[in-house]
Amino acid sequence: MSVLGVLRRVRAYGGHFLLLAVLTLVTALLITAVPRVADRLTGQGLREYVAGQPVARRDLVYTTVEAPMRGTTRSVATLQAGELDAIQQRMPPAVRQSIGERWYAARTGFARLTGPDLTADKGLIDLTVRTLGGVREAATLVEGRWPEAGVTTDGSVELALADTVAGPLGLRAGSRLRLSVLDADGKPLKAKKITLVGVFRPTDRNDGVWDALPSLLRLAAPVGDGKPFLAVGVTGDAGLDSLVAAGWPVSFAWRYRIAPDRLSPGQLGALIDGLAGLERARPAGLTLTQGVDIPLREFARSLAAARTLLAVIAAGLLATLAGLTVLAARLAARRRRTEYVLLRARGGSTGVVARRGLAESLLVLPVAAGAGWLLGGLLPGGGSQLRWVLLAAALATLALPVAALTGQRTSGRADLVGARSTAVRLTVEVCLLGVAVLGAFLVRRRGLTLGGSVDPLLVSVPVLVAIAAALLALRAYPWPLRLLSRAAARARGSVAFLGTARAGRSAATAPLVVVVLAVATAAFCGVVAAGIEAGRDRAASRAVPGDVLVDGERFAPDTTAALAGLPGVRAVAPLLVEPGQRPFADAAGRFGGVGETQVLLVDGATFAEVGRRAGVAVPDVLRATGDGSTPLPALVSPTLAADLAEAGLADAAGRRPAWLDVQGNRLPVRMARTVDEFPLIDRSTERFVVLPWPALPADAPHPLVPTGFVLAGDGIDAAAVSRVVDEGQRRYQRSGSVTGGERPRQPDVRTWSAVRAELGGSGVNGLLVFGFTIGAAGGTALGLLALAFAVLAGARGRGQVLSRLRTMGLSRRQWRGLLLVELTPLVLVSVLTGALVGALLPLLLTPVLGLPAFTGGAAVRVRFEPGLVAGVLGLAMLALGFAVAVEALNNRRMRLGEVLRLGEES
Repeated sequence: MSVLGVLRRVRAYGGHFLLLAVLTLVTALLITAVPRVADRLTGQGLREYVAGQPVARRDLVYTTVEAPMRGTTRSVATLQAGELDAIQQRMPPAVRQSIGERWYAARTGFARLTGPDLTADKGLIDLTVRTLGGVREAATLVEGRWPEAGVTTDGSVELALADTVAGPLGLRAGSRLRLSVLDADGKPLKAKKITLVGVFRPTDRNDGVWDALPSLLRLAAPVGDGKPFLAVGVTGDAGLDSLVAAGWPVSFAWRYRIAPDRLSPGQLGALIDGLAGLERARPAGLTLTQGVDIPLREFARSLAAARTLLAVIAAGLLATLAGLTVLAARLAARRRRTEYVLLRARGGSTGVVARRGLAESLLVLPVAAGAGWLLGGLLPGGGSQLRWVLLAAALATLALPVAALTGQRTSGRADLVGARSTAVRLTVEVCLLGVAVLGAFLVRRRGLTLGGSVDPLLVSVPVLVAIAAALLALRAYPWPLRLLSRAAARARGSVAFLGTARAGRSAATAPLVVVVLAVATAAFCGVVAAGIEAGRDRAASRAVPGDVLVDGERFAPDTTAALAGLPGVRAVAPLLVEPGQRPFADAAGRFGGVGETQVLLVDGATFAEVGRRAGVAVPDVLRATGDGSTPLPALVSPTLAADLAEAGLADAAGRRPAWLDVQGNRLPVRMARTVDEFPLIDRSTERFVVLPWPALPADAPHPLVPTGFVLAGDGIDAAAVSRVVDEGQRRYQRSGSVTGGERPRQPDVRTWSAVRAELGGSGVNGLLVFGFTIGAAGGTALGLLALAFAVLAGARGRGQVLSRLRTMGLSRRQWRGLLLVELTPLVLVSVLTGALVGALLPLLLTPVLGLPAFTGGAAVRVRFEPGLVAGVLGLAMLALGFAVAVEALNNRRMRLGEVLRLGEES
């Protein structure tokens, strides 16, 4: 068996070997490229996700307690600045390597700032003095100089202020001030002269050096009536040392920021573990504040779910490619059956036949696998999959020798499904069905296992279920066709009878199993993608049950009308949210024994109108009207319902209501319904109650005012809404209804589209889009290729029948009709079975795939979208047209007249 002889045979059967080589190359490319692209998309998503987090979730802050320092002769600022490196060295390696920017700050306690330029109309001013690195590099002087000396010749502490602080206070370089520590009565305990030597402006306000609180760049608003504004100034080391020596209390802070460009998916687990161990590695006397682990854990959960989903899709594609490789090898062996039989008749052993097929495969398929591996390696990303490529190349190389050994046996007619199945085949099919059922049961019972490796049980169950469903469908579909064939036999014409009879005897089992597997993978991707999109829509509608949501404190009653008058606003629903309320047992305020509860009041009619477009259903109980003198019907959470029932409160009949304090009004409440969730209520809230807005009397001492609004409309200007609600909140504050308390926060205005875009732009969204794209496109393309194999598997027999019928007078039009009737059941059964399996697999796997990680916690509900049904029907029509085209092309290539002359086994 010379190499030249092997080359001649490969050249003679070049079409078969080219098909096997292409399938092997695609398999190796898929094994190599998918992990690399997934690694690149994951790394990109991780960096974007972390970069989009607020600074509080990216910084590690170590602080000391504010206290005076006595008995030190060295510079306090210089001494503590050296700890910046020491603290970082004590961090776990994964955390230490992810640190980018870092800052050190020493700061005094707040003290009262006075001076000739600080007139009474500017209010009270408290100042903290800081020294920190990086300020000079991140700012530009507007006037004066930097406080390099720290202390002037007359003992004054040099100070620099931002222009946004100095301007409103009327201070300029050269202003003389006085900083005093006051006692409880407001009398000075100690004082220090301050000289403003410079005013600066930040070069980039987004630079991390400005993120410390209180901010250097603005006056912090008073925290209550009669309270001072808070300001921050910068001095040199000598200036801080002078204040410390004078007895000023001082604290120190070391701030480290996680750099997104230093993060990689492979180090994510070690980084999370390192952050968990930071508290143990914290130096004594320091307090650690960090929230970095929260977004990283959320990303890790979504990444684990995305990788599992991608593994399921890849397993379906690889199983389809494996099936196509087997089909290609069987097709090649069947075309060469005469050669192998003749070789055995001349005395060749089984080993000779196997070695011949192995030699031919070794000459072609390893090279194709290597080319696929090299092409995949050109893509950006990390991760080496060489061992899996070698395994795939070995299996593909063995496919042709095995097919050559098993393809020599003939047992009469091979196109009859009705023939008795062998015991081996029946045993294999029953075992596959049992393993699929058992695997589905185990994976549902066990759930998703989070970790760095792929769950082999979870990724194998969809493949097994698809194969089992294909075998069941192939066992069942000939029976209705035979009944149809009997009915067609009584009708006039032979096309319907012959077509249904041949379709009922079709035995292309293996190709149709591969078709079902490929179509199931594509349908699975489409159904899950549609479910995730719908889940994100529901999550956005839960957060913003309209087009725009306003969340603030109390607004003037006329704010509703002002919002309704904005362009594009169709409806406005006022909201009233009271968090942390404890239900009372009676109107006198006796404790009811129930924990803190979030109270939400909505105007049922307007809320339903606003939420109609967002798909928010409002129960009828919220449309009830009342004046607060009778128990109001309430929607309560299951936890609150259990607590109220245990306390004997809020029964449905209202005989013993629970009482809630809402803006000073005691409202009686009865339980009308129990709901697991409601829009505007966070999923983590266990106790909540939703009430209809009562119509209190006009002379009520405490009229109810909204704390938020939901708007519906088209083209609503969020900036205009923000301006109106800000004015409404300030009108309420000036109305005299408030006699103190904290300064109201700025109202938060969110749009449905922004919330939806945020959900759709999560860190692993690129990985999901990639997985669904290759799954849907690859499954569809491979399904059509498998369908071509199914058509070619019976092409010789159909060609002989059509040749005979043509000689008996069958017209070309009847020939096409016969071909269409015979192929239609084959195509519809395979495509529709695959689509049905792909649509049902999410129902089986959704509880264990962790899909809520992609929807902000909203459950992913699988349903049959009209677009998906239309897509399946379109795919069926495309597949039928493709099958007919393949058959016609094959018949034209074989020349049906020659097929008839060459005989049955040609």
